[in-house]
This record gives sequence, C-alpha cells and structure tokens, in this order.
Amino acid sequence: MYTASWRDVVRQGLFGASPDPRDKPYRSIIRLTLVVFRLFGFRFDVRGSQHVPPTGGAIICSNHVSYFDFTFLGLGALPQHRLVRFMAKSAVFGHWFAGPFMRSMKHIPVDRRAGSAAFEAAVKALKDGEVVGIFPEATISTSFTVKELKAGVARMAIDSGVPIVPAAVWGGQRVATRNRKVHLRRGVPVTVVLGEPITAEPGEKIPALLARTRAAMEVLLDEAQRGYPDRPAGEDDRWWQPAHLGGTAPTPVEAAVTDSERAAGRGTRAPRTPLARRVTGLVRRRR
Repeated sequence: MYTASWRDVVRQGLFGASPDPRDKPYRSIIRLTLVVFRLFGFRFDVRGSQHVPPTGGAIICSNHVSYFDFTFLGLGALPQHRLVRFMAKSAVFGHWFAGPFMRSMKHIPVDRRAGSAAFEAAVKALKDGEVVGIFPEATISTSFTVKELKAGVARMAIDSGVPIVPAAVWGGQRVATRNRKVHLRRGVPVTVVLGEPITAEPGEKIPALLARTRAAMEVLLDEAQRGYPDRPAGEDDRWWQPAHLGGTAPTPVEAAVTDSERAAGRGTRAPRTPLARRVTGLVRRRR
C-alpha cells in the first residue's frame, strides 16, 4: 500500500527529467492533489503502471465508481511520467471553480448533444502523442460492475492507431459516489489496476475491439474487488459491494432500470449535506 507523503509533494523528479513547461499548471494541481491524498490518508494499491506507454498516444479506459476516479487513475500513469487528458462533461468546464482548472490541464470537454467535436479533439490529442483517459460507461455504475461501453473508445483507438490500456478503479465509492452522501472518511484503501495494452488487429471491427476491452476491464475489476483489503463493517455497510459478492448494491439489471428513469427525468437524487457541515464532521472525527 502506498500513502502519499509530504516528500512526494515536493519531489523534483516526479514528472521526469524534462517536463513540458506548458504543463506546469497540471503539475501544480497534481502536487496539490497529493496534499489532499496525504491529509485524508488514502491507501493506494497501484498495479500495472508499466503498461502505460512511456511515449506516444494511448487510451486509458476505466470503469467508473466514484466522482474522484480520475484523480486516482492519474496515479497509474505517473510512474511513467505521463499526464492523462481526461474526457469529461462540458458542464464541468463551464463551472466557475472547476472550469479554469479543467482547461489549464487540457482535459477534453464532451457535449453529449454534439459529441463529434470531442471525438475529433481526442483523436487529435492521441495522434499528437497524448494519453487520453476515458470512462466509456459514460456515467458512474451504481451496480459497481462494468456497464455496457460506448463505442467511441474503440473508434478512437482504430482511427488514431493507438493502444487501449484497460483499467479498473475500486474503493473511491466509499467516499463519494452517485445516490450517496459524500463521506469524507480517512484511511480508505483505493485500488488502481492497469492491464496489458489492447491493440486493434488489422481490419478489426469496432464491436469486436469493444468486446475485448470490456472483457479485460471486467477481469481487472474482479481482481481489484476480490483483493481489496477492507470488508464491510456490518450489514449496513454492504452497500459499496456488488450484489454478486454479497453486497447490497443494485444488480446490473436493477441499475439499468434506475439509469433509464434518471435519463427520463424521473430519478431521485440523494440529499446533499452542506460542505461546511461535512468538513466540520471530519475535523471532529479526527479529534
């Protein structure tokens, strides 16, 4: 298990010998993120970083269980001194606080009503040698299993000629996920697993490449879930485990129904606790 240290925050060689000066804002944000990881005592188990190519374009394709997955997934590429350009909802880029940070890190906005622009931007970034991070399920999986993948990830790989690095993240849902209140707890283990790159075969069609990618993600997620060091503390704490491992999360079929209702505007949202109250509660727990 790796826990971020204050030494990591200021380490000189964190981004390699000659980092691109244009990425200074991104590097500063990563160092700030390491401060947050240190304060909250996240315990990381990062495996398979060697599968991220040290140079050239690549797609990191991961499952999605928490709002913080992109910060965790970025740790998987850091040992190779790669910065990941994540594809994210365009609404985030318009947010008064998050927007400037997203733009400075050169992440890629996705407008679901006009997805071709995001697709073209991602392919260009890949051809320019960037690593692009994608959550191809499009939304957080409330069943904590791998949902159906959008075909865009396979199309990008074929059009740009770069490999797909399948990945799985696990544990972050215990802090912040859909339909649950944010719980700023300390010492949560987070597992990040990256698999061997998948390269499209000559003439391979999108559905076949997509199926291979999803199968690899399912294997990696199962590995992360079964090897996770924590277990539910009791009956009321089984919500973050998938149903097939004895948890009380919705089954994939139940989650699909809920997702459909939410897309149609009939879903419900979990009540949100004010940020000040959440921070106050965290301070009290630390005493």
